[in-house]
Amino acid sequence: MTIADLFWLFFIFSALQPLLRQRFLELARARKLAEIEKSRGSRVIALVHRQETMRLLGFPLVRYIDIHDSEEVLRAIHLTDEDVPIDLILHTPGGLVLAAVQIARALADHKGRVTVFVPHYAMSGGTLIALAADEIVMCPHSVLGPVDPQLGQMPAASLLRVVEQKPVSEIEDQTLVFADLARKAMGQVERVVEEILTKRHPGIDARRIATTLSSGTWTHDYPISAEEAKALGLPVSTEMPETVLELMALYPQPMRAQGGNVEYLPVPRSRPRGRG
Repeated sequence: MTIADLFWLFFIFSALQPLLRQRFLELARARKLAEIEKSRGSRVIALVHRQETMRLLGFPLVRYIDIHDSEEVLRAIHLTDEDVPIDLILHTPGGLVLAAVQIARALADHKGRVTVFVPHYAMSGGTLIALAADEIVMCPHSVLGPVDPQLGQMPAASLLRVVEQKPVSEIEDQTLVFADLARKAMGQVERVVEEILTKRHPGIDARRIATTLSSGTWTHDYPISAEEAKALGLPVSTEMPETVLELMALYPQPMRAQGGNVEYLPVPRSRPRGRG
């Protein structure tokens, strides 16, 4: 075997290694999903947005809720009998309002119990989806986020305040158009949130919650803790199953070129007991 042969073997192995690693991860996820379904007697759907990349190319892809996601989730719900519980594991920065609303309405219409698990965060459209659950299960430090609409880089609520605080003669036509769109967007999102909450929780103060979440009470990236969500009136629990966290470990972020910034031994640690 020549040096050239060794070089080509090394090149082929380097090219296949990320593909094999990805395949092993997918098989491990499938096994863990089956384990959770068996233990809970439910349909488990994972909607997880990470920046997984193939090492051969190395370009990170920003993931968010899109139409493909809504098509896949709706298909999974369609393949589930109406009395079978659905467990949705949600990890997302948000995404398209259209896709999030489709998923949320489908979950709200499901006759079986719906539980949404938020191991780390479900912001914006992710929160909209979570509102369709009978129960939102969060870790003590998981977060949700406001669902106030954004027009490009501008919060709809802030655009409306600009128009309210300045004379119309001093406002550009384009800003007035944006403000009109902002008013419509805020009204639409508020109505959708109220509709979804009312379907799952007829006795909840859906109007108040919808207004708080959609009217620019906070900045769009404000992290709403489990305790704040409970105080708001949402059906939140912090009893996160260990199997859900184990599944999340199978969705690793891509390694940076310089290596990870956090290192630890990935085993449980407890205080040694004294000898008696």
